[in-house]
Amino acid sequence: MERKGILGRKLGMTQVFSKDGKLIPVTVVEVEPNVVTQIKTMENDGYEAIQLGFDTKREKLSNKAEKGHLAKANTAPKRFLREIRGVDISKYELGQEINCQVFEEGEMVDVTGISKGKGFQGVIKRYNQSRGPMGHGSQYHRGVGSLGTMRPMRVFKGKKLPGHMGHITVTMQNLEVVSVMPEENVILIKGNVPGAKKSLVIIKSAVKKPNVKKEKVELVSYETNETKALEQTAPEVNEASQETAE
Repeated sequence: MERKGILGRKLGMTQVFSKDGKLIPVTVVEVEPNVVTQIKTMENDGYEAIQLGFDTKREKLSNKAEKGHLAKANTAPKRFLREIRGVDISKYELGQEINCQVFEEGEMVDVTGISKGKGFQGVIKRYNQSRGPMGHGSQYHRGVGSLGTMRPMRVFKGKKLPGHMGHITVTMQNLEVVSVMPEENVILIKGNVPGAKKSLVIIKSAVKKPNVKKEKVELVSYETNETKALEQTAPEVNEASQETAE
């Protein structure tokens, strides 16, 4: 199956309700229109992929190389540039815009982001190891423990030790697209995705379940009939007030 993808920004988590009464925890991802800034071909680059640009930034924050690269796509400087492989490049053009409607409700996706950094941590928090007895005589509480045997007289590579935790690239697989809102440029994804709020995330077609598409979930709308009626009458009221003012 042909793959597809888009770049977005994680806004946070909330919950929605289906019409049959189920609560669904979702992550809200803001997906502004992405721009195809480069198309990589087998002849020129040795592989096929598209490069997407996301989040427009001021021109003074980009250098000449960035401006020249993005001028080919006739677009403004972008904060993030990422590649999506496995796509059918014949369906894309340089400078083309891709919005959140590239995905549909019920599709399975893989979401990639940078996990939250937690600084320097011990083995109990970093690797979920157990502590020793907390009595005063044990003299072993939250330490690393034995580091190895006497024979090699060294610590084997890969030994779980204290160190930097988090801030690594993490991919959550097989997540369901609950809702796509083109008016707000938002995608609701069931479950949690890696990264802090307002961080970059990459949404791509699921590798393990490329052909799976679940039934669309009908969500409860909190927009009442009174609200709709007010929205419909608001333009008429404004026109009437302008006429009286004149």
